[in-house]
Amino acid sequence: MPDSSTEKGAAMNSSNTPDKSTVIHPGWLRITHWLNAVAVVVMAMSGWRIYNASPFLDFSIPDGITLGGWLGGALLWHFAAMWLLAANWLIYLSCNIVTRRLFHKFFPLTPRAILSDIAAAFKGRLTHSDPRKYNAVQRAAYLFVMLDIILLVLSGLALWKSVQLPLLREFFGGYEMTRRVHFFAMVGLLAFVAVHLAMVALVPRTLPAMIRGR
Repeated sequence: MPDSSTEKGAAMNSSNTPDKSTVIHPGWLRITHWLNAVAVVVMAMSGWRIYNASPFLDFSIPDGITLGGWLGGALLWHFAAMWLLAANWLIYLSCNIVTRRLFHKFFPLTPRAILSDIAAAFKGRLTHSDPRKYNAVQRAAYLFVMLDIILLVLSGLALWKSVQLPLLREFFGGYEMTRRVHFFAMVGLLAFVAVHLAMVALVPRTLPAMIRGR
């Protein structure tokens, strides 16, 4: 007769660890994820070239990691990536809402849960045994990115169509302030990407799931 604790442990493992046939990330999520990665890289590199044309901080970005070759070329790359980022984000958000994934994956979320998971991470006790479930820090990070992309697109539109969209421009505090908002919103997005890549390096089994779905 099997030991009850063994049965309990097997049941817990079965519920917490998906088998190889379990779909972790649906196709639409994987496609939007990788398109978003392309858009962010192109926007960042072309944006750095645009920044170099009129820097407002005491440094410039090395030309070797910028895209476009000159201001006009960088703007063309930037606008193309902007539309990709915006359209891709709308598809991602719509699919999350329609499938109710947004509510199941990212909520509930409380400051207490975030602080608790941060403390667990520093102690090396934050596990990621089930890639289908996000901890509180992951939930907060993904929600931050969703909002940050909105800020990026709106501030970018205020810069691109500054004359046509004066209310949006003034909402951000004028043209020069809008430049800073746009720049630091991109810094926030790149900071997320850096942490995201670090987490993938620490938990490499999450990468195949984002490629194959399992």
